Amino acid sequence: MNETSPAPVAQAPAPRKTPAAAGGGAPRPVTGAPPPLGQRLAELLQRQGVLAVLLTVVIVASFIYPTFATLDNARGVTVQASFLAVVALGMTMVIITGGIDLSVGSVFALGGVLAAWASQWGFLAALLVPLVACGAVGLLNGFLVARAGMAPFIVTLATLLGARGILLAITDEGATTYLIPKGSAFAELGQGSVRGFGYPILIALVLFGVGGLLLQRTSFGQTLFAVGGSSDAATLMGLPVARTKMLVYTLSGLLAGLAGALNAARLSSGVTIVGVGMELDAISAVVIGGTLLIGGAGSISGTLWGVLLLAVIQNLINQIGSLNSSYQSVVSGGFLIVVVVAQRYLARSRRTT
Repeated sequence: MNETSPAPVAQAPAPRKTPAAAGGGAPRPVTGAPPPLGQRLAELLQRQGVLAVLLTVVIVASFIYPTFATLDNARGVTVQASFLAVVALGMTMVIITGGIDLSVGSVFALGGVLAAWASQWGFLAALLVPLVACGAVGLLNGFLVARAGMAPFIVTLATLLGARGILLAITDEGATTYLIPKGSAFAELGQGSVRGFGYPILIALVLFGVGGLLLQRTSFGQTLFAVGGSSDAATLMGLPVARTKMLVYTLSGLLAGLAGALNAARLSSGVTIVGVGMELDAISAVVIGGTLLIGGAGSISGTLWGVLLLAVIQNLINQIGSLNSSYQSVVSGGFLIVVVVAQRYLARSRRTT
């Protein structure tokens, strides 16, 4: 997948802002000659740098910790990462449009509790109830951002608090825990596997494949990049800016609710304390994966590598044993700072080459 540099919008009368421009650089002049080697290396590092870091960490850890390079450990890491990956997929689309969604952690927890509560009426109820409720939260975010012109940070912060409040009301301040019937089809969705690979992993991979095709091969994906590059220019070009923003926030809510439902199916219960801080993990994974916080450039594949890198770091901290999980935040924050500094350096080097 190489959706970082999408094809120009065919119907656009004016040139759309390129990822280079979105990163603060000037648009590449059209001369027919290939770009300089330094510029190509900078682009490659910005797109795939996180993958190189991930591979380096995995190789080094495999030599240091023998229990790290085992199939069982790989399955555990990827299953644990699959829930964050589904949430980060929606966050990637939101950030590409220049927005932010802080509500996904609370929506994730709300989706899990609603799925556990509705599981008493069967598989479809357990799946549809959280999707409808969490999709409605996302739609509300999109309406307030796109139609009312409110700041995404404020809107999604409000729905973060609202969703958490609804969650506590449903569970009597967390005193009530809804259990999913053992052996039910819905529990199998979170705990079953194909050749040892859990259904959450397969679902996450399918969703990332669909997301990559949407960004790379459809006019919807091109519109996302155009809106993130310049919302005003996209409006002048006749693109459906408001409708696109509403759709990506709705998708973000739906994916967060789906991830919460899958997590509840795996745990066999709706746990109220999950999802706290998940929005920050999702944003970190997206940014580490090379998507620019200012919008206009990003990739689905980069987000997947970013999620896996965070999961590997967590697993390594568990392998060390003498470090507690709090150090994951320290290491993740360090990676985030390095990536942001590297993005600025690469964007500057591309302007000067």
